[in-house]
Parts: sequence; C-alpha cells; structure tokens
Amino acid sequence: MDKIKAFFSNKWVGFTLATILYVLWFVVWTGNLWLLLGVVFIYDAYISRLFYRYVWSKNDRLCEISSLYRTIYEWVNAIVFATVVASLIHIFIFQMYVIPSSSMEKSLLVGDYLYVSKVTYGPQMPNTPLSFPLVHHTMPFSTTKKSFSEAIKWPYHRLKGLRQIERNDVVVFNFPAGDTVLLENQAITYYDVLRDYERNYGKVRGRKALEENYTIISRPVDKRENYIKRCVAIPGDTIQIIDSELLVNGKPQESAPEQQYCYTVRTSSPLTSYALQNLGITEVSAGGNHYFMPLTDSMVEQLVKMNNVVSVTRYTANEQAFPHSEQYPWTADNFGPLWIPAKGTTINLTLENLPLYERIIDVYEDNDLEVRDGKIYINGEPSDSYTFKMDYYWMMGDNRHNSADSRYWGFVPEDHIVGKASFIWLSLDSEKSFPSNIRWERLFNKVR
Repeated sequence: MDKIKAFFSNKWVGFTLATILYVLWFVVWTGNLWLLLGVVFIYDAYISRLFYRYVWSKNDRLCEISSLYRTIYEWVNAIVFATVVASLIHIFIFQMYVIPSSSMEKSLLVGDYLYVSKVTYGPQMPNTPLSFPLVHHTMPFSTTKKSFSEAIKWPYHRLKGLRQIERNDVVVFNFPAGDTVLLENQAITYYDVLRDYERNYGKVRGRKALEENYTIISRPVDKRENYIKRCVAIPGDTIQIIDSELLVNGKPQESAPEQQYCYTVRTSSPLTSYALQNLGITEVSAGGNHYFMPLTDSMVEQLVKMNNVVSVTRYTANEQAFPHSEQYPWTADNFGPLWIPAKGTTINLTLENLPLYERIIDVYEDNDLEVRDGKIYINGEPSDSYTFKMDYYWMMGDNRHNSADSRYWGFVPEDHIVGKASFIWLSLDSEKSFPSNIRWERLFNKVR
C-alpha cells in the first residue's frame, strides 16, 4: 500500500496522468490542437512550479497572516471551482431543460424538468466562448442585456457522440428562426411579424415600419432560444401530411404515445369540471355547449361514450405553412411532399424549388444568394445545382394543432442540435401548491 501511495504521489506520475486525461478530453475529443498549450500549464503545476514560486506563494503567505483574507480566498476558490466544473458539465455532458409550453403534451407536460444528454449526439463546441457562465442569452435579472460577447467566434464543431439522431427522438435544439429577435417582444417570431407587416404595408414600407416600431437584434446559433420537439424525419427522408396524418417516405407513421389533435366538441348539456379533470383535459375553450380542446385518441374514445356528447370533430388547420410562398399553398394539416436535405447531396436548383431551400443556402450555409433576370446566383456565380454542407431534420410537436414547429419555419440544421431529452427528473404542476404540486408519478420517467 505504501508503495502504491508513493507511486501516485510522484510528481512525474501525476504529470503524466493529468496530461493523458487532458489530451484525451480537451485535444483529441475536441480536435483543437491549440489546446495542447494547456500541457505547458500542467507541466508547471506538477514539475517546474514557476507560477507558484513567483506568484501563488504570496497568496499562501497572505492566508497565513490574515484570517479574513483566508476566509475570502476559500469562498472565492470554492465558487470559481464549482462554476468551472458546472460549466464543463453543461458544455460537454448534459443540461437541464424545463418544458415551457404545451406543444409536446401529453407526452411532456408544462413544468416537466428534463435531463438533456449532450453525449448522445455529441456535444457542440460553443460559437461564443466569451459568455457569462450557466446562463443562456440574457444576463440574470434582465430581459434585454445580452450575456455574451461576439469578440471571439468559433465555427461549428460537434464532438463525436454515441449515435446519430433517429426518427421519433425527442430533441432539444436552438430555434432556427431565432436568429433575428424583436427585443421588446421576444415571445413572437420576427419573421411572422415581418410577413404581417409586409402583407399590410407592402415589402419596403412594411420592413421599414417594423424597424421603427421595434429594436431588432441578431443572435448566434448557440444563443438562440431552446426548443423541444419530436424528430419525425431525418436527412434524406421525404415527408408529407395528408389530412393531418404524417407520412414519411410514403408510409404512415405510428403516432406518439400521447399525441394530440384539436377537436370541436358539441354537447347537449355542459361538461362538468369534474368530467374534464377526470379525462385529463387541461386546455379548453368553451362557448355554450360548444368546446374546442386538444385530445388524445383515448380521450376521444371516452368522450364519444358520454351521454351528453353529441359530436366530436377533428379540427383542420388551414393557416399558411412553410415555405410561406404562393408556389406552395401548404397548410399544417396538408403539407408536402418535401425532401429533407442530407449532407453532401446535390440537387437541381430551379426557381420552382428555390423557396424550399433558399434559407438553407442563404442563411444556414452562409452563401450570397440572389435571383437576377430569372437566373439563380450563388456567391456571384450562376447556379443550377447545389450541394448541401449539413444534415437537416424535421421537428414536430406531439400536440399537433398547438405547436410552432417545422411546419411553420422549416428545417432544423445539424449545427442547431443541442441534445436528446432523456428523462424527467422533476415535474411540478403550477396550478397547485407545494407539496401537492409535485407529480410524483412522472419522476425519473424516460422520455418516449
């Protein structure tokens, strides 16, 4: 035992082990050779001790002289250490996410706290490494002050993960349409508001009016809002929605376990609060004996058996959907067919299919795209084809008629993927008080 202790207490053994761990994690896994410079600091910490001799030894002397200084130093040291460890875990291993809206009900409920694995698909290196630790895009106690600096920008780089995204995975990702934000009203999507302004005032005047009414800011990929949806199609798939039913590669897809659609319910007498609660219905719009509510298939079956229920009719969503073009008058319930781009695949590019892929070419893959005299130009060159640089995914909410998802804003690029929702570690009902607000039956349930 003494020989083992002596072996591991040897400074060269400590230096070797620390260097191996550092190189494997921070150099090999990240693929960043610049981080080899960190070996110099490890060498100094274990072998040369120059930093300690000329700088840190003064700190030790101050700790011996002043008990106040020692107390402050110990607290600061503990806080810095905890912040560094938590930040590394947040970047490389996992992060916590709370469900803010009902777009995934009943699969996930508002108030569910999720463990989101970054290791599954591989953690993404931050685009903006200079940022306030453990917050997203806004400083604590502020709604407008950004928490990051763009003085240093890193290109997209994802570390190796355990596997690729599969169909029906529940995925957390950065909101693709969140690159531009209305600072005074961040809950609404800039592009939706812009389309309304252009529809009411015309393109030029509408854009100008929007700029006069709001402060418009941009955000890098890693600082855009986090969304959570189910991945229903992966690169190379073709999707289509016919009368609200999803088809992938021409085949109907099995519904998520608790998938919902909105229904209009007519009754001969009012539905009681007890009946609604017993069915698990939480969102209801009522007018007399007419109700509008999201329902699962099992809820529909129970409702039609009730004596005072006259009819249960599924709602049809007719609002315009992606790509918001007159050439494609698609809606959320009748959509496609649409091919999902795969990295390295080349397509013939025409004025007809350009509305489907122009945001990918122009924004996500950072090309200069324009149409002149009936021809498409990419980076100043006439182009009749395009090769995609990234994989793309199609995300939809399980609450199909109450979800702002890919049907409205399009593809999710691979560089926007944050991680896989793995399990629920806490679930709180905001309508109840502690401790009855804890949904004990949902704790540590796997996300399906």
